[in-house]
Amino acid sequence: MASSPYAKQISNRNFLSPVGFKFLLSRYPRVDFFCTKAGIPGVNLGVAIQPTYLKDIPVPGDKLQYDDLVLDFLVDEDLVNYTEVYQWLVGLGYPENVGQFNDWRSTNDTDPSTSGKDLGNIYSDATLQILNNNYQPQANIKFKGLFPTSLTALDFDASKTDYEYFTARVTFKYSIYNILDSNNRDYDP
Repeated sequence: MASSPYAKQISNRNFLSPVGFKFLLSRYPRVDFFCTKAGIPGVNLGVAIQPTYLKDIPVPGDKLQYDDLVLDFLVDEDLVNYTEVYQWLVGLGYPENVGQFNDWRSTNDTDPSTSGKDLGNIYSDATLQILNNNYQPQANIKFKGLFPTSLTALDFDASKTDYEYFTARVTFKYSIYNILDSNNRDYDP
């Protein structure tokens, strides 16, 4: 018996809204509250070339490469969320002395059982929660082993006539991300 051509049609014909998201950063929840822009990073599969005497043939590679996670967030008046990311970068890069790394780790250790034992506490996990058209959770993008690599400047300008609030951009590297449903199970639409 042949299957119906409609059996493989999409049942939900609503489109994904670009404003329906929440970003949750386990280490620094004050950064995610003001998040204004986030995206699911691209992923690329390398290609290997199989040589033949007629034409080289591309075949799927064996390593995925993930693009950076880039977030924009509004900077609060007390600079709390901006300085949290800044201190994280300073702690990782220790620009003045090696002690800055240890100081940062000891004051930001989220798991006391790992203090001084490993470097696990320099990373954070994060979730980009995708919301449906009713602003209900639809999917979770779970990032593992996240750490910042750049933070944009804040340019003050007294000659501006329009009143715009500061937005900063932070770029993160991470080990992997997984797409899960709203109950954190493998996504199976």
